[in-house]
Amino acid sequence: VGRDRYGVFPLRGKLLNVRDASTQQVMNNAEITYLKQILGLQHGKKYEDTKSLRYGHLMIMTDQDHDGSHIKGLVINFMHHFFPSLVKMPGFMVEFVTPIVKATRNNGKDVKVFYTLPEYESWKEASANEKGWKIKYYKGLGTSTAKEAKEYFADLQKNSKDFTYTCDEDGKLIEMVFSKKHVDDRKRWLNSFQPGTFLDHNCSEIPYKDFINKELILFSRADLERSIPCILDGFKPGQRKIMYCGFKRNLKSDIKVAQFAGYVSEHSAYHHGEQSLASTIVGLAQDYVGSNNVNLLFPSGQFGTRLQGGKDSASPRYIYTRLGPLARYLFREEDDRLLNYLDEDGQSIEPEWYLPVLPLVLLNGADGIGTGWSTSIPNYNPKDVAANVKRYISGMPMESMVPWYKGFEGEISRVITKGASADKGESFSVSGIINIIDEKTIEIVELPLRKWTQDYKDFLEALMKPVKKEQQPFITDYKEYHTDTSVHFVVTLPEKNLELAQKQGIYKTFKLLTTISTSNMHLFSSEGLIKRYTAPEEIIEEFCDKRLEFYQKRKDCMLQDEEEQMKRLDNKVRFILMVVNGELVISNRKKADIESDLDNLGFDRLTKGGKSKASKQNQENDEDDEASPKSSKAGAKVSYDYLLSMPLWSLSLEKVQDLQNEYDQKKEAVQKIRGTKPTDMWLDDIEQLEENLDVVAAEEKKLQEELAEQQQRAKGGKGKGKAKGKSAKAAPKKLAVGVKVAPPVIEAKAPSKRGKAAAPKKRITQVDSDSEDDFMPSLMERLASRSGAGDIDVAKVPAAKAPAKRKQMSKKESLDSPSPQQKTKTVRRVSPVKKKTARAAAKKKSIVLSETEESDSEFENDSEFDSDALCDDESESDSDFEM
Repeated sequence: VGRDRYGVFPLRGKLLNVRDASTQQVMNNAEITYLKQILGLQHGKKYEDTKSLRYGHLMIMTDQDHDGSHIKGLVINFMHHFFPSLVKMPGFMVEFVTPIVKATRNNGKDVKVFYTLPEYESWKEASANEKGWKIKYYKGLGTSTAKEAKEYFADLQKNSKDFTYTCDEDGKLIEMVFSKKHVDDRKRWLNSFQPGTFLDHNCSEIPYKDFINKELILFSRADLERSIPCILDGFKPGQRKIMYCGFKRNLKSDIKVAQFAGYVSEHSAYHHGEQSLASTIVGLAQDYVGSNNVNLLFPSGQFGTRLQGGKDSASPRYIYTRLGPLARYLFREEDDRLLNYLDEDGQSIEPEWYLPVLPLVLLNGADGIGTGWSTSIPNYNPKDVAANVKRYISGMPMESMVPWYKGFEGEISRVITKGASADKGESFSVSGIINIIDEKTIEIVELPLRKWTQDYKDFLEALMKPVKKEQQPFITDYKEYHTDTSVHFVVTLPEKNLELAQKQGIYKTFKLLTTISTSNMHLFSSEGLIKRYTAPEEIIEEFCDKRLEFYQKRKDCMLQDEEEQMKRLDNKVRFILMVVNGELVISNRKKADIESDLDNLGFDRLTKGGKSKASKQNQENDEDDEASPKSSKAGAKVSYDYLLSMPLWSLSLEKVQDLQNEYDQKKEAVQKIRGTKPTDMWLDDIEQLEENLDVVAAEEKKLQEELAEQQQRAKGGKGKGKAKGKSAKAAPKKLAVGVKVAPPVIEAKAPSKRGKAAAPKKRITQVDSDSEDDFMPSLMERLASRSGAGDIDVAKVPAAKAPAKRKQMSKKESLDSPSPQQKTKTVRRVSPVKKKTARAAAKKKSIVLSETEESDSEFENDSEFDSDALCDDESESDSDFEM
């Protein structure tokens, strides 16, 4: 088209959503600044024509996929928000369309072009019987060749479509999609989506309302599917494709993550970047504290740790993976044939959804931000989930569950909320572990979930910087003794600051208390609709309803297979006996005549295959067997080959006896299956899963013990003889003397009604139990078992006030006697013992300090330090995230 009348400006990524952006954000955005300069736009001017502009049209050319539609919408949103007169001007806003799918045959003589995937799917269903079409998917503009690009621009009039502003409804729709003020309207818009919707690009003009309702809605729906998992298998589409390819390849030996990503992209028709696939593979294999309770892939290499929340994983080309030991106990092979496998360009790909033995979305949790909705689901103990599924099976009421994360040593406790509505979900307090060693030293041996070690180290660094120049820093020093699986900070601070921290709440001061909420649990339901769940038990109930149906289907399929095997064996025995007795002659005859006799004698035409137990086992051991259940089933043909292809030695008496014995065994198996209830099959699967959960847990515990033993030998095994002193870098020994601080008991009050004054805050006093005083677990014992990040909010702790004048006490009395500020708490403390003899005696009994704080002071997650929050305590309308 030439450069005389057409200028080209490449947008780098997606344009800023200016609808709710600040003036500073808009002014600092380079893309918007360039657009205004190129077009010569003036803020606040109402345009009646384009004579004052440098160009008379704004043509948008993007990829034809969902993200390309989003970019078009963002550009339209920018123009409508600041220059609505130009949006309403006929012919000013234009789009240039390119194909997303091309179907060709007869060496390219017959060509069909599709501009949306639903349009292609509609054609494919209508022409299902037509063969010979070659399909090519155009992921982006870069997929087109130079020849094809010239063809597009040669027919500029056909490929350019004018946006038209038909009425005020167009403007309202643009605002509804991109403004935070229309959250509920946007949700209703998304819920009105009908599968198969697409925009017809054969017309020359496209009304804005058609672009919003028929094209942009496809992006919003796809964005939701990529962000919100399905209740049935707990997967998002990329995760489902990865597990499908892992099962298809029977991935039992290591493969590079980068290579596996390429395999998944090829065999599951994945149309996005392989880098995002590799990141998803890494996420499925991670097993550090705060990630997965059940990792479906095995992490063979550095897949990330709690030090940086998984961000410290190695490059995909350096690490390996394979199916995890529990993958096939969760996703049973017997269910594979029952699933609805999707089809892409004639290639069988992943199923619509899987059905695991237990709801995976509760085992590993889920987080996601989509258009209109977000989701945050905590992890739960697989044993607790299994117990509730068993209660569902037996018809008993389920028990309420508390979130649980493998390896986490802190406390997760339910927040007591008076008068709270059950449909708003629950909140749980999550606390780390802090111990007071002496009046100037504390140790932190566990962090709240998803507060990573490196970020907490930065937080402590900030505490070492004084708020004001003349003030002393809140802490003076800290030392690190943690590993990639455990946390251990030893912090030194002035005595007055420790007292101040205890007064304010030591957990709050050191950011060791957060909350988890179940108020934002959104999932795609079994009907494919976004649904909000208020409790994990509600998720279990809906999952179990669907899962039980498939156990009945599995039973029916197993009966069908066994009865077919019985029929096959019966026909073989009859066939051999009739040949041996001369009742059927097969030698020196045509195959058609033999088959005619077999028809007359009542034999059955069956498939030649028929999986015996042995052959099935061989298939399980063959890692390269890539026959999907759908393809193997589709290729089967019925005939008499299973009889006529038997070797000659099959006519022996021994063979007849073997076949008869096998027939009797099949008959017993059929009777056993008929007498088995679907619920019994489910319980057997759960029992096998639980047994293997214990096996994996024992192996992990053994590995941790071996690592701890190696570390201990490395610390004390070097040098000549035994060292008299302790190395400065060695971790301190087990805590023998000091105070373990118990996390506060939190009681949240229901919000008061309007017009009434809020009730005064109450203090909750927790009294120590005598039984807890007798023994306190040592530090190394707590670290023996395996113990999840964000910007840091520096704790600004005010300087301690000067104490009131009083009678001077000895150091011992000052430590043993509570201060006036502490008299509202019921506590017991012990003084630090300095002599070795007293230290040894003190090992027999340690005092637990029970800390009390204001009832609602820790209910709010006041830590900006945790940007990857586990929960969203906002109302449902506030959980909307903009496009």
